[in-house]
Amino acid sequence: MNPEFPMRNTTLCYLEQDGKWLMLHRVTKKNDMNHDKWIGVGGKFKPFESPEDCLLREVREETGLQLTRFRCRGIVTFILGRLTEYMHLYTADGWTGELIRDPARNEGVLEWVPTDTVETLPIWEGDKIFFRLLKEDRPFFSLKLKYEGDDLTEAVLDGELLPSSLRDATSLREGGFLTAENQKAPSLRGLPPQVAGGVYKII
Repeated sequence: MNPEFPMRNTTLCYLEQDGKWLMLHRVTKKNDMNHDKWIGVGGKFKPFESPEDCLLREVREETGLQLTRFRCRGIVTFILGRLTEYMHLYTADGWTGELIRDPARNEGVLEWVPTDTVETLPIWEGDKIFFRLLKEDRPFFSLKLKYEGDDLTEAVLDGELLPSSLRDATSLREGGFLTAENQKAPSLRGLPPQVAGGVYKII
């Protein structure tokens, strides 16, 4: 890897319950690029980890919860100056344990936020795009987001450049960019039952 142009892999997960996302308000960590932003839980890969290894560890470390049912929703590629980050995006609706609310452990404050109010919070502009994709149950997607500072300068969804009008739209069904109705889902033939539909269930 060229140290002048570093790359890294991360996971991010949104736990869902009763129409709410579990979100982390990043207010405690110093020199944090996400300071005062609301994000999901997750973090960087450790050596030899798969995306699921990283997901399960990070959620357990940051919340005290052990995921039992989760779904990989897409890959989000961030271009941040010279850095390229590949974020594996998950949602989860099954877990065991009790939520631990400890700002020192969580790097912020954990709160359950109604899904329809998330975009009113201080979040990254590009996050609004993938929140709409999650809400509309887009099949597995690839989203590329290029930033200059805090400003989103480019968004590419499944290889298609998103014009600014669609980036700001309340729905990405416009212009054919979301094709849940007319896009065939990948074949699940031969997959074990616990991963049917892209949902991973630990049994």
